[in-house]
Amino acid sequence: MQETKPHRKQKRARFVIPSRSDSFLAKFTEVAGGPLGSHSAPGAVSPGFFTVERVLVIFTVLAALLGILIKGYCRVNGWETPTHFYATCYSDFPELFRSRGLGEGVIPFFDRESLFEYPVIMGLIAGATALLVPGSGLDLERIRGYFDLNATLVVAVWIATVLATARINRRRPWDAAMVALAPGIVLSGFINWDMWAVAMLAVGMYFFARKRPALAGVFIGLGTATKLYPVLILGAVLVLAIRSGRFRTFFVTAGAAAASWLVVNLPIAIMNPPGWRYFFEFTQDRPAGFSSLWFAYNLVAERLHWMQMGAATINSLALYLFVTACALIALLGLAAPRRPRLAQLAFLIVAAFILTNKVYSPQFVLWLVPLLALARPRWRDFLLWQAAEALHWVAVWMFLGQYTSGGAPQHNLDMPYYVLAVLLHMAATAYLMARVALDIWDPRQDPIRTKRIDDPHGGAFDRARDWLRLDLARPSASLLPWQRTMTESGRDG
Repeated sequence: MQETKPHRKQKRARFVIPSRSDSFLAKFTEVAGGPLGSHSAPGAVSPGFFTVERVLVIFTVLAALLGILIKGYCRVNGWETPTHFYATCYSDFPELFRSRGLGEGVIPFFDRESLFEYPVIMGLIAGATALLVPGSGLDLERIRGYFDLNATLVVAVWIATVLATARINRRRPWDAAMVALAPGIVLSGFINWDMWAVAMLAVGMYFFARKRPALAGVFIGLGTATKLYPVLILGAVLVLAIRSGRFRTFFVTAGAAAASWLVVNLPIAIMNPPGWRYFFEFTQDRPAGFSSLWFAYNLVAERLHWMQMGAATINSLALYLFVTACALIALLGLAAPRRPRLAQLAFLIVAAFILTNKVYSPQFVLWLVPLLALARPRWRDFLLWQAAEALHWVAVWMFLGQYTSGGAPQHNLDMPYYVLAVLLHMAATAYLMARVALDIWDPRQDPIRTKRIDDPHGGAFDRARDWLRLDLARPSASLLPWQRTMTESGRDG
């Protein structure tokens, strides 16, 4: 008879408590008795029903209800131009339901007569949810039903994003409260389907942290088939692979991402080549989008009678600026005294893409919230950034109300104030990038790293030794790995 080993109870990880580690949050705990005492042991004892994850889900549901309430005017009175801008309740769901034939049974990419300016999975979500709305026609009841269905699904994937973020770093699950309560998600989460891509990337990062790069790559590829930005995280993985010499992790992740993207896109590209290409052609040919740096410049140029920039010029400048930013981020990652964390590099790359891209929609703030919660969970900086994004959110709707109604400027938000709001949101994002970059260069400022923690998000890169590090002060000391091996061998001999 086989001897059975006594069951050993798994030891819980002791949590990092925000009221202890964040001096800003500690100031707001007096009403509850002050910061948690140093002798308490969260995570080491059972919390009863209200576990961290259950509290995070409650936070998310309450925040989602507030987001739905903001759309209340349009749910009652309908989404009509320009009132849905003035009432700050605009959403792409009703607009696309009416204008892209979704309400008439059109499924993007399967109908050759209909063109859809979004990636494949987003189009499939838009078409599939439209089929679930009962009735026929484009009356307010069906439009409201379409919005409610998609909003409910957004809440579901929002919860999934919060839970994945909480589980990536088991010692700091409360950092996911930033994702659960983010004002930017409350205000912009129900504009479009971006939260689906955010959730897929969060799940991908969870599997990466658990040293399962193939599964991580699958979800990164699916996220890229929903919204292109998740593919940018592969740049961060590449930099860390070069720094640590663990190239297999990069190739497995990138290969799985490419395979899952192809599985989704290749059948559509074969079945309907024009419909599949339309997203890329639309992205290439469209002029500067609202709230981008380029759109703000063209508005000022029009007012001052300067030369405005066309789509081709903007495409080139945006690409050059983004490539330059990525090169600087890579240089930072390879030259920093200590190898950066995955979330830090990912945040910098995605933020650089947002600032240089020729389109900035209010819902793009969703992309950065989980990455910031992992890269730099400091509530003071987070709330300052969210305040700037909320101000921009109001400004863009007021400007669009004037832009689409043709009303007199004195009754609307005039162009200079809108441009200032755009510059403010860009400055706030750039400020966060600077703080993350400083954390990379001086790890003592990093709120995540302690004496025994390296990169809880980094998977195979966690606690990895340097394989290649650039020394900017002494370039001659930046030896390639094979050179370092020969030097050490010669010294030993």
